[in-house]
Amino acid sequence: MAEFSYEIKIPRERVAVLIGKAGATKKQIEEATKTKLNINSEEGDVTVMGEDALGMFSTKEIIHAIGRGFNPEIAMLLLNQDYNVEFINLGDYIKSRNSMERLKGRVIGSEGKSRKVIEDLTECYLSVYGKTIGIMGKVENTPVARRAVESLLGGSPHANVYKWLEKQRVKMKREAFIGGLESSSEE
Repeated sequence: MAEFSYEIKIPRERVAVLIGKAGATKKQIEEATKTKLNINSEEGDVTVMGEDALGMFSTKEIIHAIGRGFNPEIAMLLLNQDYNVEFINLGDYIKSRNSMERLKGRVIGSEGKSRKVIEDLTECYLSVYGKTIGIMGKVENTPVARRAVESLLGGSPHANVYKWLEKQRVKMKREAFIGGLESSSEE
């Protein structure tokens, strides 16, 4: 069987998080994805080697998520096919030099309130790190969280975004309930 490899670059300050205490996180990723990781701590280069294309793809997604600020336990959710991760580049929304911190602040909110509301109503996780905002969650929920974040970045009032999110939450719950009814009636 052929062995494949590719390299991923992550910020140096995230390398320790990727490795974990006594290498525990690295080992957990390797075992779960049947891959081998070589990590250059000085440069932040990570080489992933393996024979399984799906395992390698999952590993790449997990490493990228950890590199963009997600907690490793949350990043490991990407092993589940129902989960995905998306990133929003804050550079696309910057109009002046000091707007980067202001934009991050709009998404995080006072004492993290805005971020928590978005996470709770969409059942997604947010990571505000560097010049990106990461959104991780179930495939059907991440577009809702993305739209909420993009609305805040575009200047929409928080109250309007929260109202929209609450409507979407009701809609998602209704669709999940109806989907559950349909699958149980098929059995």
